[in-house]
Amino acid sequence: MRWPDKATLYTVIFGTETPAGRRFDIILIVVILLSISVLFIDSIASVRAHYGGVLYWLEWGFTVLFTLEYAVRVYCAKKRLGYVRSFYGIVDILAVLPTYLAVLLPGASLLLMIRLLRVMRIFRVMKLVRYADEEQILWRSLKQSRRKITVFFSSLFILVTLFGSLLYAVEGPEYGFTSIPVSIYWAVVTITTVGFGDITPQTPLGQAIATLTMLLGYAIIAVPTGIITAHLGREIQRHRDQRRCPQCDKSGHEEDADFCKYCGGELEEPHPPTGQ
Repeated sequence: MRWPDKATLYTVIFGTETPAGRRFDIILIVVILLSISVLFIDSIASVRAHYGGVLYWLEWGFTVLFTLEYAVRVYCAKKRLGYVRSFYGIVDILAVLPTYLAVLLPGASLLLMIRLLRVMRIFRVMKLVRYADEEQILWRSLKQSRRKITVFFSSLFILVTLFGSLLYAVEGPEYGFTSIPVSIYWAVVTITTVGFGDITPQTPLGQAIATLTMLLGYAIIAVPTGIITAHLGREIQRHRDQRRCPQCDKSGHEEDADFCKYCGGELEEPHPPTGQ
């Protein structure tokens, strides 16, 4: 059997336009999911006690298979260093290293969960890159709101430190508030309305502070959502304003609209995202 040339390998392994390329990616995703399933099953003590040997060799089989796949990718990549440094290249190598490291460091096998990131290749198979425009809207919204979010979390950090320190001073080690970090942990759990209940104030003053902390948590929990939503709304509106009707020159049309909602004229097809 003749070994495929580099161009053919590249088309199959890195491309999804050909039937062979799509089949390769689908098979790869199935194998990745199987390897993750083995890791899940191996974490169950009763199953590991009976089938530990089988699971061990299955894991090594998947590791060898992924190692060969990575080597072939490096071999046929047009820009080898570019692939090695890319997001997928880093994930691909991290997906195989833990098994080899586990020979020296037994706990390193838990890092195999990194393989789950490889399932992101399904976006390429399903051609979800066509939604890159919507992704850019969301990304720009997050980027524009980063300063406000940073200020919000900085203020929140000051608040939880303040309330944690107050509870440490009021309650003290007698009621479980053994240190300021532990008290800050209580403040975070309370202000986020999680409420584990492992540490609770017992004195009237401590309970009053806890009540204020809970009410404050309800008041501020929606702040980051509101900030991002406001920027997202502006980005969506700006995106709609870019699509104008050639007949009446009015904007504000949805991405999937075929006709103008004002004059009924036929709209031009939206421009594809840059670089696609």
